[in-house]
Amino acid sequence: MRKYRLVSKKGEGTFSEVLKAQNVKDNKFHAIKCMKNHFESIDQVNNLREIQALRRLSPHPHIIKLEEVLYDQPSGRLALVFELMDANLYEMIRGRRTYLNPELIRSLMYQLVKSLDHMHNKGIFHRDIKPENILVENQEFLKLADFGSCRGIYSKQPYTEYISTRWYRAPECLLTDGYYGPEMDLWGVGCVFFEITSLYPLFPGSNELDQINRIHKILGTPAPDVLDIFRRKGAAHIDFNFSPEDGTSIAKLIPHAPPEAVDLMCKMLVYDPNKRTNAREALRHEYFKDVREMDEANDVAGGGDTTSKTMAAAATGGVVPANTVKHRHKKDDDTKRNLPVIGKGNGIDDGGASDTSEYHQHGGDNAAYEVTINDPTN
Repeated sequence: MRKYRLVSKKGEGTFSEVLKAQNVKDNKFHAIKCMKNHFESIDQVNNLREIQALRRLSPHPHIIKLEEVLYDQPSGRLALVFELMDANLYEMIRGRRTYLNPELIRSLMYQLVKSLDHMHNKGIFHRDIKPENILVENQEFLKLADFGSCRGIYSKQPYTEYISTRWYRAPECLLTDGYYGPEMDLWGVGCVFFEITSLYPLFPGSNELDQINRIHKILGTPAPDVLDIFRRKGAAHIDFNFSPEDGTSIAKLIPHAPPEAVDLMCKMLVYDPNKRTNAREALRHEYFKDVREMDEANDVAGGGDTTSKTMAAAATGGVVPANTVKHRHKKDDDTKRNLPVIGKGNGIDDGGASDTSEYHQHGGDNAAYEVTINDPTN
């Protein structure tokens, strides 16, 4: 008997496809991520970075919940069952002509940075922060998803060179041979922060050289000591000449944004990863003062994590009936974006084989083996 009824296909990426499905027993809807690689054993399944990371990070109010692992041993097919969220951040802002309410942006960013703080404290960094991997419920409650590309903070460098989606890739990922760390996640958050504020991407490079050039034109030329570090650990396939450039500056691109929001954004978008703000510092920034105080007061009162939801709900429906937004994603941008997919590696701290073959719905074979995650923290 099939446990889940396929409702629709949410999307497909290189290593997996995502389906919307309904549990036939309780009628609840779920998102099922079906891997495109075959798996030979339960041990191989349990060694997947994504599964290991989600077990280590769960439970957390702003990390997507892995509810079940479905593994069909005879065929080697694997699917991960997650809670279903309404949309991702990209879908939320796509085609909008009015800016999001500033308080909604503040709440969403606070929730996102909280997820990073928890993740980094647990010794994991995400490596693929982008709007498509950030899920929202009721346009107010946020959860970080897709941990297939994550790595352990203390694992040995250099890492995989081509990681994260280009538009959100930090300078150290572009300009070195895999010498990067959790700081790259904060760069990605800074890019997302700008995008949900402006409704268009900050650095939409068409290739790696164009990506670096776009960063250079907005942020200016890195300090000489930072350039020296990049050159010493430089990527052999890329050679970019940083001519003297002051940069447009982020503030000029989003004049409608609160000054404290721009300040935090700029602290996230720093060339030198050692000088880039970390998640804990970002949470203490003045920009988050009100929501942080509400959050801390709620923790003292033992009310759980409802503060972010409360603040967002107070954001007058989430829109500002102000200026029509002139800068938006080009129509063909949609074709360049994929739903979250898993990355490579069979463990959080090593660089094993590819994580991810064809799997359309669980229960298609008579012999279906289910691995239920009862306590993902063990």
